[in-house]
Amino acid sequence: MLFRESAKFVAARLLEGSLALHLSESFVHQHGRRPGAAEERSWARSLPALVHALIEAGLDDVEVLLEYSLPLTSKRADAVLAGVHPSTGEPSYVVVELKQWSAAQPEEDDPLLCRLDAYPRPVLNPIEQVRGYCEYLLSFNGALERMPRSLAGVAFLHNATEFLVSGLREVPEDAYGRMYTGDQRGAFLDFLRSRLAPRPGAEAADRLLQGKVRPSKQLMAVAAAEVRDREQFTLVAEQRLAYELVLSAVRKAKRANRKQIVVVTGGPGSGKSVIALSLLGELYRRGVTALHATGSQSFTKTIRKVAGARKREVQQLFKYFNSFMDAEPNDLDVLICDEAHRLRKTSANRWTKAELRTGRPQVSELIDAARVPVFLLDQYQVVRPGEMGTREQIEAAAAAHGVDCTVVELDDQFRCGGSDAYVQWVTALLGLEGDGPVPWEPDGKVHLAVAGSPQEMEDFLAARREEDYRARMSAGYCWRWTKKITPDMATLPADVVIGDWARPWNLYGDRSVLGAPPAPLWATDPAGFGQVGCVYTAQGFEYDWSGVILGPDLVWRTDRWVVDRAASEDPSFTRATPDADVDRLVRNTYKVLLTRGMVGTIVYSTDAETQEKLRSLIGVESGSGVPASA
Repeated sequence: MLFRESAKFVAARLLEGSLALHLSESFVHQHGRRPGAAEERSWARSLPALVHALIEAGLDDVEVLLEYSLPLTSKRADAVLAGVHPSTGEPSYVVVELKQWSAAQPEEDDPLLCRLDAYPRPVLNPIEQVRGYCEYLLSFNGALERMPRSLAGVAFLHNATEFLVSGLREVPEDAYGRMYTGDQRGAFLDFLRSRLAPRPGAEAADRLLQGKVRPSKQLMAVAAAEVRDREQFTLVAEQRLAYELVLSAVRKAKRANRKQIVVVTGGPGSGKSVIALSLLGELYRRGVTALHATGSQSFTKTIRKVAGARKREVQQLFKYFNSFMDAEPNDLDVLICDEAHRLRKTSANRWTKAELRTGRPQVSELIDAARVPVFLLDQYQVVRPGEMGTREQIEAAAAAHGVDCTVVELDDQFRCGGSDAYVQWVTALLGLEGDGPVPWEPDGKVHLAVAGSPQEMEDFLAARREEDYRARMSAGYCWRWTKKITPDMATLPADVVIGDWARPWNLYGDRSVLGAPPAPLWATDPAGFGQVGCVYTAQGFEYDWSGVILGPDLVWRTDRWVVDRAASEDPSFTRATPDADVDRLVRNTYKVLLTRGMVGTIVYSTDAETQEKLRSLIGVESGSGVPASA
C-alpha cells in the first residue's frame, strides 16, 4: 500500500497538488525505483475521479487505501475503500479498479478478455479483474474469513460512455465484480452509498491491514473436498511413509514449538506429487494452514487446473517458489515444495522490487516461511543453470538454520510401467550412475524401441493414439524456437527440421493459437500431439507413449557420450555457464524426456553413430518388436 487516509484528507492532498508526490516517494521507498509514466498518469487522472465521487456521495470519512498490495503476489488493487456498512453496522470494504479507457471491445472468442486500440494485446476484462482481486482477498486475508459479505468489487471506467464499452458486460456481474462508466456516475454514487455509511472507516481499515495472510478455513474446507477426496490419490509403501512422517512432523513442530524439515527424494513417477496433493487435502481437512509451491510454470498451471477444476478459489493455493520473498516467518504451518529440484539460488529476477533484492537464498526463504517445510525432489531433473535443488543442499541449509531434517527415499516408481529396471537403464545409458550404457533386457513392464526416422516415430505414436493411448513427441533443445506467432500465419512455424520432416515446437506462452494448446497444457491437452515438446513443458508430466528425439547436443563417439554445447539452442545456457554444468544439464534433460512414458518409449537420434549405438543397446529396429496392442 502506498498511501492511506480518509477521503476528505486525500481530497485535500489533491487540491494542494501533493498527492502524486506522496505516492511517488512511497513507491520509491517500497520498490527502489521511480514509478513509470503510465502509473503516474493513472494517479493524476483516475484518483481524482474516485475521490470526488466519494466526497459527492457524502463519504468524506471513508478510509482510502491506495495501491493496496494483494498478499503473496506482486499485484496491487488501485484502491480499497474501508468503512461501515449502512445496514449492518459491520465493517465494509470495496475494492476499486480504475480505468482511463474511453472505449473497449470484448475479445471475439473470449469475453473475459478485451481489446483497446492503445494496447497491442488483449487485456483482462475489468469486471473479471476486480472479481479476481476480491476472491483472492477472501481466500488469503484472515480478517475477511468470517465476513465474506463485507467485501464488494467495482470497476470504474470514468472516461467511458456505456455505448463504447457495453460489450464488456458479456461477463456476468455480481457483488465481487461490477462496472460503472462515466455516464453512470449517479449509479456509481448510489452503489458506494449502498456499501459504505458516512462514518469514519479507520477502524475497519486497521482490521483489514492486521488480517493474517493465510489460506482461509473456508478455502481449506473446499480444497479438502477437491484435493484429498479424489479417488486416484492412493498411497503405498514409502509414499505412505513419507505422508505419515510429514503429519508427524506437523504434530511435533506444534507440540515442541520447533521447526521441522522433511525431504522426500525419488525418481520419475515415484509419487512425489501424489504425496504432495494428498498431504495438502489432509492438512486442510485438519484445519492446518498449508500452501503448495513449485518452480515450474507449466506444472503449477496444470496442477491448478486439475486440483481446482471445479472450484476456482482452490487454484489460489498453488504458488511459485518466489512467492515467499517477504513472507512472515512461520506464518504457515506447512509449505509443500513440489518439484524442489527447480529451486534457484535466489528468487530475484528483473521484475523484483529493489528492497527484496537481498541475495538471500531461495531455500532459506522457503524454510523460514513455515513451521514444517516439505521438499519433494529428483536431483536428476535439474535441467537449467541456476537450479540447485538437491538433497545435500537442502540438508546443508537446514543445518545452517539449526533445524532438524528428515529424509525419505522413494524407491518404488509408478511411471514407465512401474519398471525400476527401465529407470536404472536410462540412468546408466546417460552416464548419470553406474559404469555406462548396458543392453536393454525387456522386463515385460515397459516397451522400448528405436525408430528409423522421425516420421516413423510419429506414425507409430499416431497408431497408438488410434488405440486410445495418450502420446507425445519431445526433443532436446537443438532447434531455434519461434516464440512470436502472428495472426497472419496459416500454420505454426515448423522449427524442428530433420531432413524432409519438420514439425513445430510446442507453443510459447499462455494462449492457444491455431488449434494448438498453450505451453503449460501441451502435455495434457490432446491437441498437443501435433507439436514437439521441450523439457520445460514435459517435465513433471506423463503420458502413455513417449517419443524422444536425441538431437546433436548429445552424441555417442566410439566409447563415450559427447555433449556439444554449440548444438544447443537452449537460451538458459549462456557463456557464463561452465561446460561441466552444460554437460550435466543436457544429460538430465534427456533423462527427463526418456522417463515420461507410462507404457513405452520410442527413440530416435539425428546422429548416425548415436542411432547405431541405440539400436545395439535396445535391439529393436524401426519400432518392430513392439506389439501394436501394447
